[in-house]
Amino acid sequence: MILSVPDYILGSIAIAMLLDWFWGEPPVQFHPVVWMGRYLAWVANKVAPRAEEQTSFQKTKSFLSGFFFWCVGGCVVAALAWGVQLGAQPMVWWLAILVTGFILNALFSLKLLITEVAQVELALNDSLESGRAQLKRLVSRDVTTLNHVQIRESAIESLAENLNDSFIAPVFWFLVGGLPAAALYRFANTADAMWGYKGLYGSYYLTWFGKWTARVDDVLSWFPAYISTLFICLILKCFSFRKIYQQAIKTPSPNGGWPMSAMAIGLGIKLSKPGVYVLNPEGSDASVTSVSRACDVATRVFYIVMLFVVCAFFVGLIK
Repeated sequence: MILSVPDYILGSIAIAMLLDWFWGEPPVQFHPVVWMGRYLAWVANKVAPRAEEQTSFQKTKSFLSGFFFWCVGGCVVAALAWGVQLGAQPMVWWLAILVTGFILNALFSLKLLITEVAQVELALNDSLESGRAQLKRLVSRDVTTLNHVQIRESAIESLAENLNDSFIAPVFWFLVGGLPAAALYRFANTADAMWGYKGLYGSYYLTWFGKWTARVDDVLSWFPAYISTLFICLILKCFSFRKIYQQAIKTPSPNGGWPMSAMAIGLGIKLSKPGVYVLNPEGSDASVTSVSRACDVATRVFYIVMLFVVCAFFVGLIK
């Protein structure tokens, strides 16, 4: 049997989703996203400025350095993914989708995200400090002063934003351009998570060094963010798109605010980042059930996508 390109793509997505749900993450030593992170950390340690750029020349130099090393890493990642995809094509159809699905599985993560977010409420049941420690595994913000409600809010925000970054967007780009596109997106998103900050982050000044990667991630995540928002709206039966827009533009991220606002309005709760924004301010405080309800939304997104992919795959086989 020879699979058509759409069936090959759909079959690979189905395998990747099943692996994610029932097997989880690949071992660290074989995880491509871990390799990406090591490369990005090495570059930052060697190249990223330790002092704030003052002159136009320094800013330009910092920007070009970030641009150059992003392009080097992105080209290597895309080329390796293309090589795997090319190597899988001559294989028997079931082995081809297994190989491609196995690699795609390493480029997104939903089950682990849901599990980590759900653990926040369990940790809060133990103590406030345990809740803060668990939340720190999910966010880069300072958690040392957050109370119970703010910890729940941050966990739900992380789930809503990463539903797009860690699942919908990689699958979308795989549909568009196969493994090379999905891998390049994952590299861009990982780079943004490590370089895409303004001012001092850790021991590095990343305003100009990380500007390119921040903009690329914004562009690549733009359309998938609307898809993620639509999924949340469908599941929560929340179609107040004008209100979602009014809340989404409050956030610094041009994309993350959309699924976060949809989640806040759909759940009827307030979500906030202290000193930065408050989404759905008339909503109630996040309660002991809010995190589990948000996790249920993400789980149902998985089921909907899986059902569609499997049905489309078998319809293609029958034809």
